[in-house]
Amino acid sequence: MKLRFLLLFLTLFPISLPAQPAPETGKPFVVEYYYKAKWGYADEFLRLFKKNHYPLLQKQVEMGRILKVWMDQPRYHTTEDGRWDYRVTIVFKNSTAANEPFDEDALKKQLWPDQATYVKEEQRRFEILDGHWDVPIKSVDLDGK
Repeated sequence: MKLRFLLLFLTLFPISLPAQPAPETGKPFVVEYYYKAKWGYADEFLRLFKKNHYPLLQKQVEMGRILKVWMDQPRYHTTEDGRWDYRVTIVFKNSTAANEPFDEDALKKQLWPDQATYVKEEQRRFEILDGHWDVPIKSVDLDGK
C-alpha cells in the first residue's frame, strides 16, 4: 500500500531540479587558457605559440568570432603546484560563438600551406607542456543585489 502511494505521489508530483541559468548568448564570453611549460621550455613554447596559434586567433578576431585576445605571464614565481607560465585570455563574441562547432582546419590550411611543418611544430608546442587548462570566466556584480 505504501509503495502504491509513493508511486502515485511521484507520478502526480514529479521531482524537479532547479533550472540552470542558460548562458547569456548576447554577452561576451571569456575563457582563460593556462599553459605550464616544462622547466626551461617556456620561451620555446611562446615562440611556437606566436608563430602557429596566435595568427589563427587573430584571423578569428578579423572574422568577428573573437573580440579580443591577450597573453599574460606572472611577474614572479609561485609554488610549483600552482605555477603557470602563460595565460591567454580570449573574449568571444558570445557563448554561442565560443561553443558552436567551428572549422579551424580550413583557416589552418590557408594560413600554413606547409601543413607537415605546422603539424610538427604544434605537436612540439604541446610536448613541452607540463599542463594546460581552460577556465570559462563569469563576472560577478559586486554592486548588484
